[in-house]
Amino acid sequence: MIILGILLSALCAYLLGSINSAILVSRIVAKDDVRNHGSGNAGMTNILRTYGKGPAAFTAVGDFAKGAVAVLIGRLIFHILGISDVDGGYVAGFFALLGHLFPLYFGFKGGKGVLTSAGVVFVIHPPVFFILAVIVIPTIFLVKIVSLGSLLAAVLFPIATFLLYGMHFNLDLLFSCLISGVVIYMHRANVKRLLNGTENKFGSSQKGSSKKKPRR
Repeated sequence: MIILGILLSALCAYLLGSINSAILVSRIVAKDDVRNHGSGNAGMTNILRTYGKGPAAFTAVGDFAKGAVAVLIGRLIFHILGISDVDGGYVAGFFALLGHLFPLYFGFKGGKGVLTSAGVVFVIHPPVFFILAVIVIPTIFLVKIVSLGSLLAAVLFPIATFLLYGMHFNLDLLFSCLISGVVIYMHRANVKRLLNGTENKFGSSQKGSSKKKPRR
């Protein structure tokens, strides 16, 4: 029964995660594809630089919400199947993230997963979410580099989980390390630019740039 629960949760979450808000918003707002602009990334930051604050806000809400909803769906499936030993939210949350990164509906080319991961964490571990938010959001506005804040959140996620949910290796810590590792890996190009001092700062505009670039 647990295998069935995992398969159903993974499938539903992946399909939900594949609904990429940035791509949909860019198509609705400009009949365009945000992946043809700026960094080529289908995420909120590229939407902000390309189309402005309004579309970016819709993108952020969409990506965050699908991560949160995926966890609830995973838990519901496990509950219906009578599985109580494992939290179905872990399975659904991870596969929602994979759907965002590699969306079935959009050629497997999506975003970097920060907001979707935030939605997942918000439902699974609310105290961890609020700790990260209190630290990361002011940092982003202070240094004006979104990717640095994203990387900081990814690094702090396992640490906060370790401190709040038992100072030993457990499923919570494994999950946090897995999510953290995926997000950091998706930001590998940003890490290089941060080290080189060439990373874009918050508020820099790339509007009007339609040259298609690979996702970074």
